[in-house]
Amino acid sequence: MGLKATLSKVFAAWVNRDINKLRANAVWLQQKTLLQLVNQAKNTAFGRDHHFDQIKTYDDFKRLIPIRDYEELSAYIKRVIDGEENVLWPGKPAYLTKTSGTTSGVKYIPISKESMPEHIKAARNALLSYIHETGKADFVDGKMIFLQGSPELAEKAGIPTGRLSGIVAHHVPGYLQKNRLPSYEVNCIDDWEQKVDAIVAETLKADMRLISGIPPWCQMYFDRLSAASGGKKIKDIFPNFKLYVYGGVNFEPYRARIEESIGFAIDTIETYPASEGFIAFQDSQKEKGLLLLADSGIFYEFIPSDEYFNDNPTRISLEDVELNKNYALIMNTNAGLWGYSIGDTVKFVSKNPYKIVVSGRIKHYISAFGEHVIGEEVEQALLGVANQEGIDIVEFTVAPQVNPAKGELPYHEWFVEFGTAPINMADFAAKVDKALQVKNIYYFDLIDGNILQPLIIRSLNKDAFINFMRSQGKLGGQNKVPRLSNDRKIADGLQEYINA
Repeated sequence: MGLKATLSKVFAAWVNRDINKLRANAVWLQQKTLLQLVNQAKNTAFGRDHHFDQIKTYDDFKRLIPIRDYEELSAYIKRVIDGEENVLWPGKPAYLTKTSGTTSGVKYIPISKESMPEHIKAARNALLSYIHETGKADFVDGKMIFLQGSPELAEKAGIPTGRLSGIVAHHVPGYLQKNRLPSYEVNCIDDWEQKVDAIVAETLKADMRLISGIPPWCQMYFDRLSAASGGKKIKDIFPNFKLYVYGGVNFEPYRARIEESIGFAIDTIETYPASEGFIAFQDSQKEKGLLLLADSGIFYEFIPSDEYFNDNPTRISLEDVELNKNYALIMNTNAGLWGYSIGDTVKFVSKNPYKIVVSGRIKHYISAFGEHVIGEEVEQALLGVANQEGIDIVEFTVAPQVNPAKGELPYHEWFVEFGTAPINMADFAAKVDKALQVKNIYYFDLIDGNILQPLIIRSLNKDAFINFMRSQGKLGGQNKVPRLSNDRKIADGLQEYINA
């Protein structure tokens, strides 16, 4: 074991004491965070407009601060990106993160000098928690790769602007810089496929020990590594590769294929970073869920997801959450987002400590007939049947078909790219449909009442989703295929990839 690995164990034990304080005092830390945020921002334009000087309690806060999504907060954000100071948070942002919105096109999310260190600390602590619990630290002595966006930054009104992963690349601690790949020059390649090929060339002979990135794009990297090495498994290319770090999507749909590519069931760490803030990370290999970061400059609120679109939904803080209930996640941050609906839904799987799983997107659902099917339900239905039958799922998405051929009932249309296809597609689809009925009583009622016919699966050609994302200019980086859509935009775009 090298010096870095030895020292990392000592550092991990020291940091774990702080994390234990977080685990034990999350509610108090959240109450403290709310008042700190309000006090720091009371003299901003937003703070004056919303009477921050009157806020003494969470009830005061709820009364004065409405829930908003990006579009509803955009008038303030526009003032920020036009260069105005003291709008949402004191001064100007340190950065603007550029991200794709589902309804608003490009979004610009502020990162402040106070919030940027929290992104780095959380990523660091996720690795240190792993080291402390498992005692495995050898990966810090070898090379680490982070598949991410370009670190090249533009400017808006003098504010550096870029993708979150590219911004974070400028803040990797010095003690990790020598271990880090790819090189800056390769990381700056804009075209994703050219970039992956360059990363393969640069890393093929490296002592790679940790790999991090969104699962579908890591899978592309693994496929090209294997091709470049004459069909080898990743474990034979990188014999010391021991840890995979991911975030942004549910890993389960990708697990079987990634582990097949690697050649063994690798240790994984799930993280929950967002442009709006680093929300949670997996702090244990033994326990389910991600530790909610209650002391990272974010005050969280939660709305029961089935009330989200009501005129006056229930709105609660951390101390009142219930286990195994879907909540829309609301954030108030030390970068100046207030009552901000990030669009994700979460469930608490533990309250001692507070741990969550990401269950879907509040706007990624199907409710064309009142069924309100969510991402977690379709993933569990499909993967449950696929795992039982040894069927490999590469990628999938689901949309409603409300205008079927004459004489047919409407249905949910599933577009699935299989690694290993079912022998009997109709039988497989029927089993998935039954599984979804068990998950969602409203869907069961619609099937049982002959309002909907059972779901139909469209098998797609190999690399269908890669080719589709390429055609949309969304290949690589942080781009992800939505699991669910309540419209036909993605479904219509996938028609040409159906395996006839």
